[in-house]
Amino acid sequence: MADIVDIAVGAGAFKTLVTAVQAAGLVETLKSPGPFTVFAPNDEAFAKLPPGTIQTLVQNIPQLTRILTFHVVPGRLKQADLAQLGTVTSVEGSPIPIDCSDGFEVKNATVVAADIEADNGIIHVLDRVILMG
Repeated sequence: MADIVDIAVGAGAFKTLVTAVQAAGLVETLKSPGPFTVFAPNDEAFAKLPPGTIQTLVQNIPQLTRILTFHVVPGRLKQADLAQLGTVTSVEGSPIPIDCSDGFEVKNATVVAADIEADNGIIHVLDRVILMG
């Protein structure tokens, strides 16, 4: 198996996320033993953001880091675990609502692929970037 970063790079559908993680200096963290649960927006999810958003964030590393760490939860949490919890707290510190009553939703995003195993955690692929607040 591979770690979270290697899986994201290898999948090819997370180029924007990988670039953002590199810009924020979070690669080593996400390659560490963890474990982490990552809600990973794919490239299509980032494409739904208003034009210029990504460039603005890459120039504002503290804000970029907050948004990225809002997509990470400590621990190895599969869909069944998240469904039972209902809400989890991100590494950033904010709560993330989970709704598995009709599909699998994380805040305002739908999980399009769940329970992807990595050496150091679990990846759930999102169709949208989740925002704090």
